[in-house]
Amino acid sequence: MNETDAHTREPQELAYLGLGSNIGDREHYLLEAVRLLTEHPQIVAAGCSGLYETEPVGYVEQEAFLNMVVAVSTTLSPEALFHEMLRVEHELGRKREIRWGPRTIDLDLLLFGDRVQNRPDLILPHPRMMERAFVLVPLVDVMTQREPLRAELFRERLELVEGKEGVLLWKKTC
Repeated sequence: MNETDAHTREPQELAYLGLGSNIGDREHYLLEAVRLLTEHPQIVAAGCSGLYETEPVGYVEQEAFLNMVVAVSTTLSPEALFHEMLRVEHELGRKREIRWGPRTIDLDLLLFGDRVQNRPDLILPHPRMMERAFVLVPLVDVMTQREPLRAELFRERLELVEGKEGVLLWKKTC
């Protein structure tokens, strides 16, 4: 790489995406979402948690979820990454009929580097992630691989959250 290339390359950001599924072949939907996201030339998988089975939150009259968190390295803006996530949800048949209801796939942008923003279309960090064991358990799992010191902060928060005993490792992935 020459000096010009180093100055024109866009900076990489590390983002953490939460994924969930509770309709049909849940594992397939999660892994297919990761595959579709990483087909984008500006999104590279940087690590993933195991798959965790969890009971539904909010609307509880539905099947159990599989959840995971994926770390991605990207040159996209948070908004462009979020738009790509919505495209993948649509491609995998996501229907928004019941709030917190059953879904083939749910993708949440949890963290985007150290970005903090509060816009109507995208809030960072994700506004409810610190209350949800089904997000924090896989987040700590994957973050420990990439950012162990930062993971420790989330692990401390996880100790205060109810329901972590209901987040069960279902399968190791990458």
